[in-house]
Amino acid sequence: MNRRLNPEIDTVFLTPSEQFLFISSSLIREISALGGDVKEFVHPVVSDALKARLGTKKKLN
Repeated sequence: MNRRLNPEIDTVFLTPSEQFLFISSSLIREISALGGDVKEFVHPVVSDALKARLGTKKKLN
């Protein structure tokens, strides 16, 4: 969209290191609901509660 608005301006996206990255709760719920492992993002109790509440729709590879 930025290129469409002004083709003479370049847009650069900088991503932070993982320790400073924000991950939304919606994304965590979606990952868990699709069978993904969220243990590295949340406390183990939260991970277990998500599995119990949401179940899994399909397993992600």
